Amino acid sequence: MVTAALAAVTVSSFRRTACCLGQIQSYRGSKVENRSLIQRSIARPEFGPFVLLVIEIAVFWGINHDFLSPQNISNTLAFTVELGLIALAMTLLMTSGEFDLSVGSVFGFSPVLMWTLFNSGVASLEAAFVVALVVAAFIGLVNGWFVTQLKIPSFLVTLGMLLVVRGTALFVTSGFPQRTWSAEGSWLAEALVGDFFIGPFRIYMSLFWFIAAAIALGYVLTQSRTGNWIQAAGGNPSAARARGVNVSGVKIGLFILSSILASLAGVISSLRTSAANPNSGTGYELEVIAMVVIGGTALTGGRGTIIGTVLGILILRVMRNGIVLIGVPGLAYNIFIGAIILGMMALHSWLERRHQAGT
Repeated sequence: MVTAALAAVTVSSFRRTACCLGQIQSYRGSKVENRSLIQRSIARPEFGPFVLLVIEIAVFWGINHDFLSPQNISNTLAFTVELGLIALAMTLLMTSGEFDLSVGSVFGFSPVLMWTLFNSGVASLEAAFVVALVVAAFIGLVNGWFVTQLKIPSFLVTLGMLLVVRGTALFVTSGFPQRTWSAEGSWLAEALVGDFFIGPFRIYMSLFWFIAAAIALGYVLTQSRTGNWIQAAGGNPSAARARGVNVSGVKIGLFILSSILASLAGVISSLRTSAANPNSGTGYELEVIAMVVIGGTALTGGRGTIIGTVLGILILRVMRNGIVLIGVPGLAYNIFIGAIILGMMALHSWLERRHQAGT
C-alpha cells in the first residue's frame, strides 16, 4: 500500500510538472508569436508612411487647431482626389517596372479637349467627355507600344509624350485658359463633382470615385491573377515570360489605365474649378511619383502597395495644406517633399535589410 501511495504521488507530481512546463511553453510561444507579429507589422512598407502621417497631423494640429476644422478637412480631401487618382494607376505601373511622365500633361490636355469640343458646339458635354477619355487611352496605348515593342525606356517615351501633349494643349488654346462656362444641370458634373454636406463636412462625389478606384485597384494588385502578373512583370520579366505571362500586354494595359485616370482627374478638376488651363498639371508627374515611392512601392518594380500610396497621397497633401496654415511660405513645399522622400527611402531601405536578415 505504501508503494502504491508513493507511485500515485509521483504520478501526480509528474502531471503537475508537465502541466506547468506546458503552460510555460505556451506562454513563451505566444510571446514569440506576438513579437513576430509586431516585427512583421513594422517591416511592412506601409508602417513608415502611417507613422509619418500621424506625426504630421499631430504637429500641424498642435501649432494651429484650425488644421482639423471641418472646412480645412473638406478642402484637403477635395484636392487629394485629383492627384490621388493618378497616383493609384501609377502604383500599378511602377510595380510593373515602368513609370509615366506624361500624366501631368494629359491632366491638362483632356479638359482642354473636352471643353473645346463642347464650346464649339461639336459635341455635347457627355460626348466630349467620352472623346477625351478615348484620346487619353490612345496616348497610353502609344506610350505602351513604344516601350514594349520598340524597347525604348519609359522615361524617354513618356518624356517625349509629355512635350507632345502639352504642346498640343498650348497650340489649341494659344496658351490661354478656356473661356468660362456653366455646367450646372449636367448629370455628368453632378456625378463627378456634385457636393453635399455630412454635418459640417462638405463632401464631393469625386471622393467616392477615388475610394472606389483605390478598393478596385488594391484588390487587383493583391488578390487577383492580374496582380501576380503585374508584380512578376516588374520583378523578373524574363521569368514571367517563361511562365506564360504576357508582359507586353500587361504593361500596355497599365499605360492605358494611367492615361485614362489622369484624364478623368483633369476633367474632375476642371468641373470643380470651372477652368481649363493648358498649363494645368505641370509638375504633377513628379509629385505623383513621389507619393507612390513614399508609400512604399519599389521604384525598380516588383513590389507595390495601394494602401501605402493612399498614405503617401495624404502625407503630401497634408504637408502642402499644413505648411500654409502654420505660416510657412508655399514655395518651401518642395524642400519638405525632398526631405520626406530621402527620409522614407532611408527607412524603407533599413526595414528591407532587417527583413532580409530575419531580425
